[in-house]
Amino acid sequence: MLVDPIQAMASVSLPFPTSLPTVTPSALPSAVPTTPEYQDATDVGNKTLWIVFTIMLIASGIFTAMSWSVPISKRLYHIVTTLIVIFASMSYFAMASGHGISYHHVVVRETNKHMPDTTTDLYRQVYWARYVDWTLTTPLLLLDLCLLAGLSGGVIIMTMIADIIMIVTGLFAAFGAEDTPQKWGWYAIACFAYLVVVWHLVIHGRAMAMGKGGKVGNFFAAIGGFTLIIWTVYPIIWGIADGSRNMNVDQEIISYAILDVLAKPIFGAWLLFTHMSMPETNVELGGFWSEGLKGEGNIRVGDDDEGA
Repeated sequence: MLVDPIQAMASVSLPFPTSLPTVTPSALPSAVPTTPEYQDATDVGNKTLWIVFTIMLIASGIFTAMSWSVPISKRLYHIVTTLIVIFASMSYFAMASGHGISYHHVVVRETNKHMPDTTTDLYRQVYWARYVDWTLTTPLLLLDLCLLAGLSGGVIIMTMIADIIMIVTGLFAAFGAEDTPQKWGWYAIACFAYLVVVWHLVIHGRAMAMGKGGKVGNFFAAIGGFTLIIWTVYPIIWGIADGSRNMNVDQEIISYAILDVLAKPIFGAWLLFTHMSMPETNVELGGFWSEGLKGEGNIRVGDDDEGA
């Protein structure tokens, strides 16, 4: 019996699917990471650091030589001012040689309307050696101004502590998490501490300096006003650079370098040269400062007690 192959194929039911399976696309990620971005200093910034280090080193030598020309009892301004530029030169040497630097990691999220958001890991250089410098030098600079005005020991201590709080909280803010109240909260505390410094210098310092005579009062007003104007620019630079990252690292280095040169070598030269020509500003320290113990209060070993 012959079978028609066409009829045989028609009578066989093949297991063809009646419907295709539904394929659901996997969910797209809410944010797509991109290549990390590093904000580093270039050759311009590094050269600036070396230049400022040289300026601070030269100023250290000049101020040291000036201190040798006066008796040790009248050398307080010279010692304090010389220490300011010595600490600053150490800080700039650390930054210029690649030390005293860390990276602050920030995740920047960019929102897109028709595609997933993108995130960028941003690493920006933070020169923490600069904050160490400021913690050491700015209290000494304030000590110079407070001595010039003739402020009391209690006011001097409160002013210097407020200054240290300002610097330390500024460092906390520099490493604070992005877009958080904590970061700008630390910044606000630093600004408030700065206002305490201004209060003591402007209110108490000005009145005490005028009490020492018109020449001293006018000089204190000039050099104190010069210092406060420069110090007011520092938090502005911080807000633009470390705070909002609207200034690159080179611009940040150059801005702080100009301020540091004005606030330390220029301030120190102005103070010391004026002090030499204005006897009313003298601070003379005797006793242990200039003469040592001189046998008074020395511990005697092996001497018999009287009457023994």
